[in-house]
Amino acid sequence: MFNKEPETHTKVRFFDCDPIGHLSNIRYLDYMLNARDDHMSNEYHIDLFEESRRTGCTWVALQNQIAYLKEVRFNQNVTITSKIIFFTSKINIIEILMYNESKTCIHAVLWLTSIYFNLMTRKSEGQPEDSIKLFTDLLVEIPEKTFDERVLSLRNFNKLHSQK
Repeated sequence: MFNKEPETHTKVRFFDCDPIGHLSNIRYLDYMLNARDDHMSNEYHIDLFEESRRTGCTWVALQNQIAYLKEVRFNQNVTITSKIIFFTSKINIIEILMYNESKTCIHAVLWLTSIYFNLMTRKSEGQPEDSIKLFTDLLVEIPEKTFDERVLSLRNFNKLHSQK
């Protein structure tokens, strides 16, 4: 049985921060996408580069939606989780959350929408059956149906946990 929401732990580095010691906005994406890549290879044994060489296809980003909920500071330890929250025969939506180390504060949320893409024909195509089966097993349903609803819910999570 696979872990539906794997996590990565990392420390925010000085060179990734702005002059006031906060993680630079663009670097959130690097941390979050690197964590997702680690989750794919370590948890699901999917090497995206090798998969593209073998099949001639890969998942290509169509859209990133990110909300910065609470600043992350230099030298802070963070926990990054990822999960698949929606998919069709061609499209996947992955949610990546960046928490503080104890997962009591959410710093950022990223919804990554990708499409299965044939590198030779330069067109989208249906995802392989084994991928659909895996995604079915890994799907994590969340109550919110839009990104804005999800951001509001996560902001409320932070407010509740900051009062404790």
